[in-house]
Amino acid sequence: MILVPIKNTSSAKQRLAAVLDQPSRTALAQAMIYDVLTALHNWKNRPQVAVVTSDPYAVKLASEYRFEVIPDPDNPGETGAIEMATRICIERGIESTLVIPADIPLIEAWELEEILKHAPAEGSVLVPAADGRGTNAAFRRPANLFPLRFGNDSFKPHQAAAQATGKPCVVLNFVGIAVDVDNPEDLQQLISAPGETRAQRLAREYARASIAHVGTGASPVQPRSGE
Repeated sequence: MILVPIKNTSSAKQRLAAVLDQPSRTALAQAMIYDVLTALHNWKNRPQVAVVTSDPYAVKLASEYRFEVIPDPDNPGETGAIEMATRICIERGIESTLVIPADIPLIEAWELEEILKHAPAEGSVLVPAADGRGTNAAFRRPANLFPLRFGNDSFKPHQAAAQATGKPCVVLNFVGIAVDVDNPEDLQQLISAPGETRAQRLAREYARASIAHVGTGASPVQPRSGE
């Protein structure tokens, strides 16, 4: 099963506060959710998808795509959400999980297919973020092979935990999955990368609006989601 944990977008992406106000950050988070879930929706012959969330936008889109929604009313963050969802998978007898975040808008279906192709009969596959610090995809078979602990520097701990199981741990690198958006540098990378995803278009609109405000000599104004 593919698990996608999604935090509430009403307070999303606080580390972008220096360059975007909250309405803009919420709109960007929703655009990234759209890109990720749409990529999954368009992937033929994919495993079952479950979105772990109670965010209204994510619930609505997941329902439109006929993905399962695992309610996450407490919203404890990715780690807590995946712990809860993994327990549900084990109770159902699901043998493997592929966890991906909702802020990797350049993800492509072929990358996910490669993860499954390289997945060992028992073991794991990890895909790091572009900076090598975060984990942007984690496959485990069995589904609870080791606990996932997400954060800024999760990749090395995940790799160590995977290796400690004594089962094979495959590390793959993908250009699309590698791009997550947490800070202003990530946002610039999203803007500069090839492609026309919804998140990219929105980020480029924000960048143009910011440049226009500076060009008029006025004080820079953070773009709002309606602009």
